Parts: sequence; C-alpha cells; structure tokens
Amino acid sequence: MSVRELVVLGTASQVPTRHRNHNGYLLRWDGEGILFDPGEGTQRQMLRAGVAAHDLNRICVTHFHGDHSLGLAGVIQRINLDRVPHEITAHYPRSGQRFFDRLRYATAYRETVGITEAPVDADGPLARTGGYTLEARKLSHPVESYGYRIVEPDGRRMLPERLAAHGIKGPDVGRIQREGSLGGVPLDAVSETRRGQRFAFVMDTRLCDGVDALAEGCDMLVIESTFLDEDEELAVEHGHLTAGQAAGVARDGGVRHLVLTHFSQRYTDPDEFERQARAAGYDGELTVAHDLLRVPVPKRR
Repeated sequence: MSVRELVVLGTASQVPTRHRNHNGYLLRWDGEGILFDPGEGTQRQMLRAGVAAHDLNRICVTHFHGDHSLGLAGVIQRINLDRVPHEITAHYPRSGQRFFDRLRYATAYRETVGITEAPVDADGPLARTGGYTLEARKLSHPVESYGYRIVEPDGRRMLPERLAAHGIKGPDVGRIQREGSLGGVPLDAVSETRRGQRFAFVMDTRLCDGVDALAEGCDMLVIESTFLDEDEELAVEHGHLTAGQAAGVARDGGVRHLVLTHFSQRYTDPDEFERQARAAGYDGELTVAHDLLRVPVPKRR
C-alpha cells in the first residue's frame, strides 16, 4: 500500500528551542523517502520519528545556512554506517558545493554507499522517475536558495457508469486501459483525467516569482513563516516570510493543505500563526507544524 505523508523532524529557524529542533522534513512518497533540509540534530530526530537511513532515497537542501544543512554530516555518515543498499541522490545549490564537500567529509568514516551529487543551478526539472518529476525554482534570500516541487504525472480515472453503458467489464477494463480503445470505444469515452498530486517545499525566502510558481496548484505546501505579520520589515530585511504572506501565497495558488513551519524563537504562541494565516484569507486545510508531527498528503480529488 502506498504512503504519502510528511514527517516533520524539526521546525525551528536559526535558533532551536526546548521544544523545536532545527529543520528537517521527510516526505514519504510511495516507496521513496525524500529528506529536505537536514539541520543539526536531524539524525536523532529521525530515530525519535521512526525514520531509518534505509528510508532515504534523496536529500534536498534549499541553501547552506546552518539550520538547514548542518545535519548533513551526521545523516551521510549514518547512511554509510548502516550500509544503505541503494544509491542516494543529493540536490543542493551548486554555488554551495564547497559547503556540501565540507559537510560530506567533515570527519573520517568509511564510505560504503554511493551518493550521487546533483547540484542545482537553474530553474526546471531535476529528476524524473516513474512516480514523479522533481523540479526546482530559485528563491530570494541573502544566499542562493532553491525551493523544490514534486509533480505526479496525470493518470486516468475509470468511470463505472460509462463502462457499463458500453458493456465493458472484467478483464476488458484493463485491456482498454492498456490499449487505448476496445471494440471501437476510445479510452476517453469511459474515463477522465485524474490530476497528479503536487507537493512543494519552500524555505527561506522573500516573496518572489519562484514562491508562486512552486505553490501553484499544490495539494500540500510546506512553507516557512519565520515571522508574524507585525514584523514584516524584519522578514523582508532578512529574506523571510510572515504567516500572512505565506498564507496569501497558498490562497492565491489554490493550495489544498498549507503547512507552516520554520518559526523564530521570539514567538511563544504558535496559535497566532494560524490566526494570522486565516486572517489573510486562506480557507483550506492548515497545519502549524511541530516536531515529530506526521501530516498525510491530501487524497486525490
């Protein structure tokens, strides 16, 4: 049975707190695991969340500030210690290659696993698998930063009433799906397009075209909301979003489930992020993330 869910490993921004670890997010997408922005302490948070190194297939780093990348050293060494039997691909801004190299080889260890380095230096597709396309878009932050988007190919939804009307049943249903027609009946006459799911991961950034492109039409958007709206000037100065800005992106992009995260340590009331997001007009499903939370990707429409 396929599983699509977000496992939240950490939700703090630059400074962790007693209750919030540095960033870390695992997306389970059917049989694959994609680890986003492993900050310091990610390896221990994985243990607490029941996530093994064997669950990882890709690592996606948005940028090389410490709260988004210092956990790379431990995670990569754990992958090798556990002798993960499959290759793992790492995506990160090409401009930060020297930081990735330092983290990958921060200390001595025995390399047993192939890690394919696939740095990002432009908008567009990064990888295509049978289950999704991974895309990147440049964001607006003091250091080069990219957001990531997963797009599932569109499929077909069979319509029982139309199948019955054409007398198609049993093994013939599979046959018309494979062959595209059956006895003069085209597949389009008994089915409709089933839109593929979309997931986006947006971290440190100001509002920009890249944010909007990543969020457009997403079933789930995981997005930073470091500041509350009253501190918008600070957000712009430091290259971040407020809760209201993040919610406005989700509202305008038709996002079904908005996950707010990456909170400044200056705030003690997480409910205020939800209040401001709702005040911005977002009326979809909304989660203010906390550490070790599991959030299912919404079911297809």
